Amino acid sequence: MQPTEGPIFLEVTVMNWAHIHLLLNHIPVIGMLFAVLLLFVAMVKKSDAVKVLSLQFFVLLTLLTIPTYLTGDPAAHDVRSLPGVTKEIIERHDDAATIALIGMIILGVLALTGLIINYRTKSLPAWVVTLALVLSLVEAGWLAWTANLGGQIRHTEIRAGFQAGATSSNSGNNHL
Repeated sequence: MQPTEGPIFLEVTVMNWAHIHLLLNHIPVIGMLFAVLLLFVAMVKKSDAVKVLSLQFFVLLTLLTIPTYLTGDPAAHDVRSLPGVTKEIIERHDDAATIALIGMIILGVLALTGLIINYRTKSLPAWVVTLALVLSLVEAGWLAWTANLGGQIRHTEIRAGFQAGATSSNSGNNHL
């Protein structure tokens, strides 16, 4: 991303796929935490309306996870030649992202099924809500793991085996 010339307050940066992926990838992770909490509160309060809202949110998150996933490959292409980025790290993140997408689609289909049942019968089956809670907890953990692996692509300090204070190529620029 190269800024255009001009006064600093008018500086414009053209977004690449890596930038778009970074913007999108926070939505499923943070959204899932919110949705799980919302569903948990709905179950404790025994509020069918909030349970339905939670299921709607899961469907929305599923739809938003798809473009997040689809921007991953072009983003990987943009960063693969940067210093410290390895094919192995990208592939680990990509493999985890594929599983996260599959899990999110399963959760989204379950939530949509529950919403359809609720619409037709005016009753939300307890098994749908319970299964949605279990799947969403697993998915929240998997999304967090996937995000951590994605962060390791450019943040060497969160990789296994990192040692603070080790000599680096920017040893003269260690201040923040």
